[in-house]
Amino acid sequence: MKEYKMRRGEYLEERIPDMEATVEEYFGPITGTEEFKGSDLYVIGEPDNPVFEKIVVGAVEYSGKKDKLGVEFHERDPTELGPEELEAAADAVDAKNDFLLEATGRDAKARRDSLKRSVEDDPDHDVA
Repeated sequence: MKEYKMRRGEYLEERIPDMEATVEEYFGPITGTEEFKGSDLYVIGEPDNPVFEKIVVGAVEYSGKKDKLGVEFHERDPTELGPEELEAAADAVDAKNDFLLEATGRDAKARRDSLKRSVEDDPDHDVA
């Protein structure tokens, strides 16, 4: 599960006031929920895009801190995909990036840079 921060001064509930509707719009019908760090996240068991097997997404709430976006994309092995499904791979990447941009206000480069900084700042992270 990856957790994403919002831009400084922005909050997830302001960027996406209706998480359920937004998730269904991007990925397909919600089939259940899954608990993660005390928060219930939405599960899309049969995403619209055939590249995805399952998606878990939602707000991860922290007491006294800003909520983060929790996302876990389970993708099918590319060797199992047929020609039509492979064409859907570009749409899958676009859907992920568009959703994350809308939710966090950060593009892919900004998210990578933020992830690098969080790893560098983590004292428990061993660099071998």
